Amino acid sequence: MVKILNYINGALAGPSQGQYMDNFNPAEGKVYSLVPDSGIEDVANAVTAAMEAFPSWSVLPVEKRSRMLQRLADLVDRDLDKLALAESIDTGKPVLLARRMDIPRAAANIRFFATAMLHFSSEAHITDSAAINYTTRTPVGVAGCISPWNLPLYLFTWKIAPALAAGCTVVAKPSELTPMTAFLFSELCIEAGLPQGVLNIVHGAGAKAGQAIIEHPDISAISFTGGTATGKKVALTAAPMFKKLSLEMGGKNPNIIFADCDFEKAMSTSIQSSFTNQGEICLCGSRILVEKSLFEPFVEEFVKRAKALKIGDPVDEETALGAVISAAHMNKILSYIELAKQEKGKILTGGKRITLSGRCKGGYFVEPAVIVGLDHQCRTNQEEIFGPVVTIMPFETEEEAIHLANSTAYGLSATIWTENLKCAHRVASKVKSGIVWVNCWLFRDLRTPFGGMKQSGIGREGGWEALKFFTEAKNVCVKL
Repeated sequence: MVKILNYINGALAGPSQGQYMDNFNPAEGKVYSLVPDSGIEDVANAVTAAMEAFPSWSVLPVEKRSRMLQRLADLVDRDLDKLALAESIDTGKPVLLARRMDIPRAAANIRFFATAMLHFSSEAHITDSAAINYTTRTPVGVAGCISPWNLPLYLFTWKIAPALAAGCTVVAKPSELTPMTAFLFSELCIEAGLPQGVLNIVHGAGAKAGQAIIEHPDISAISFTGGTATGKKVALTAAPMFKKLSLEMGGKNPNIIFADCDFEKAMSTSIQSSFTNQGEICLCGSRILVEKSLFEPFVEEFVKRAKALKIGDPVDEETALGAVISAAHMNKILSYIELAKQEKGKILTGGKRITLSGRCKGGYFVEPAVIVGLDHQCRTNQEEIFGPVVTIMPFETEEEAIHLANSTAYGLSATIWTENLKCAHRVASKVKSGIVWVNCWLFRDLRTPFGGMKQSGIGREGGWEALKFFTEAKNVCVKL
């Protein structure tokens, strides 16, 4: 039984109270490791280490910080197969997906921000030939980074990399459901020679360790990714303390299919955007809106392809869908299937627990579900399910499509499929989402801002937006 350890002040250590929680392998439904049940004392130790490391790290020449972070990225690349297998075991996702997406993106996150800081430039303004105003940016201090369970190392590095590159020191908490790759990453930090206290990783429950991070008076900024309900709790604590706050939360994303789309591309990508990672990605298109003239053929083909997806052992490289994260989450997903039935929806395929044979017989597997016949205002179409469940609804006009797309409290992402470029621009401008993909999905340029509108988030991550978040702007006015 592996015991995961905290990483505080450059060393691996167990929780101060000696308490651990079970960590389950979702594909087997069995405990396979133990995760620290850290609390206030562990967080306090981490913050102290981060504060002591901040003065030297924040003034370290950016070239040296960059080289150290790039060394970390190289080590992630080196351990690709080891990290991908660990991610698959911890989350239930197919190992092929972790190898293709999660771990390469984690390395890319670190490398991107490590090099981005090399190109920082400040603004200067000459005021009526009487003064020069110039802007500096200094790191905010100790940053608290809290990442979710669905893309563990991918989103963990998405937060810590810009913070470290900007000169902050970090106290980070990965999800207690998926701690393994953050633990392995802490070992890589030691190997890379990251100075003591620059990055501290505290494992534990959100209500205990996470809350301690948010409440700590010496943590200046909080970057959080997770559910909207939890994000509200984070804001309730952090906002009155006037901490800088970045929240990336839930989504109920529309996938708008116009009749003039490239049918094959729209179909194949919509299958991916619906069911990749078992639908456990905040950017998945869970509400598919199809122009009425295309509705029936689209639904027929979509159901056919959903049925063909292989559900199986995550380590089998032919597996398309693995296990969902936990028994509790599986039961939540299945409860929404029952709710959809009560709301007069028709389940065209899926929506049941699958029992596999062999080592995965106790795993948390759910058939991908396709539902039609629901009103756009029903709970199934309004609440985030975060699983392999999609609804398909018809629309007749562009205006109706926009209305349906904007009809939820969320505004994270949207996808538009049309060969009419003018239509694409019109709809994209009116859909209330932080990111809009046209004729593609999950095509990411790390220079671009990322985040949501409405209850999907506050602030933006990615590119200069992330580096600005972890720094404070200062204007210096020099009278000539």
